[in-house]
Amino acid sequence: MTPTPLAPAPVTGRLRTGLRTLAILSCLPYIAIKAAWICGSRLGIPAGSSLLDHRTTMIVANSTSVLMDSAVVVIALLLTRPWGRRVPAWLLVLPIWVATGLLLPIMTGYPLQLLVRAGGGRTLAHDAARPFLDEWVFGVVYTGFILQGLALGTLFVLYAKDRWGHLWAGTLRGLPDTPTTPALRAGAVAASLAALVPGTMHLLWATGSTAGMDASRTAERSSDFYALEAVDVLFVVLMVAGVLLLAFRRGSATPLRVPLALAWAGSGATGCWGGWLCLASLGSVADIADRPTPATVLTYAVQMLAGTLVVTLGAYFLAERAAGARPPSGLRA
Repeated sequence: MTPTPLAPAPVTGRLRTGLRTLAILSCLPYIAIKAAWICGSRLGIPAGSSLLDHRTTMIVANSTSVLMDSAVVVIALLLTRPWGRRVPAWLLVLPIWVATGLLLPIMTGYPLQLLVRAGGGRTLAHDAARPFLDEWVFGVVYTGFILQGLALGTLFVLYAKDRWGHLWAGTLRGLPDTPTTPALRAGAVAASLAALVPGTMHLLWATGSTAGMDASRTAERSSDFYALEAVDVLFVVLMVAGVLLLAFRRGSATPLRVPLALAWAGSGATGCWGGWLCLASLGSVADIADRPTPATVLTYAVQMLAGTLVVTLGAYFLAERAAGARPPSGLRA
């Protein structure tokens, strides 16, 4: 079912145009910096940085990240142009879920890092023997990511409300049991049990434990590290809360959109960052002491699988709702 919404009101149309412009402009600093690095510039890279150790790897990694951020431009257009209403659901929702998952931890983690630093937290910028990047680079890049997340997130909410809003209307109490409800509940329990692995490890790391860490990571812990680990724990909790509310909803007056939003945000942040860090962990490192431990790789892999399972459960739930729903007046299948 691919309903086409009515034309937005003039005020909403202007809002979407402004958000689209913001999303596109906020990509430019990041893309410009990455392009400069690909071309050989050392802009923002201090002497002795590990980024200078492997030129080929740096080019490949930066080229990939440029392509990923350039996709924001396509998504912004898709969410605001008439042709975007005809795009198959999966072709839109999957990249939006990935974008949500990658941007949300930055949108929450970076301000938290700044807050902790303001309170006197120790950062690697002052203590590391081999500085990674000049501090201004993080400010420029992460500010751009936050603006992208706010703009794209708002655009997607407006788009999804127009196209699929009828699918999450009502409360959990009003959901009928279906032949697939037992499977949803079994999947929710499985995902929650799997989430115990990354949830426990990130909680241990956030509270000072070195369990499962390699020597390099243990030595480089800072207030930034602890802040990000706490954010990881938060999104695991949100994911589990969302999927369990959705699966075991008897008697609850909670609006249906609440567990769906929790599961969406939590599974994206947990699964996408788990996949990204798992791939990064498998990269070659010359010094064996700096290689991620099996426990670290396992944590990221299970994190990725748990997030993927939750978003898959949500997709089947909404697909089932769509199959039995009648489009409201003004929409067409």
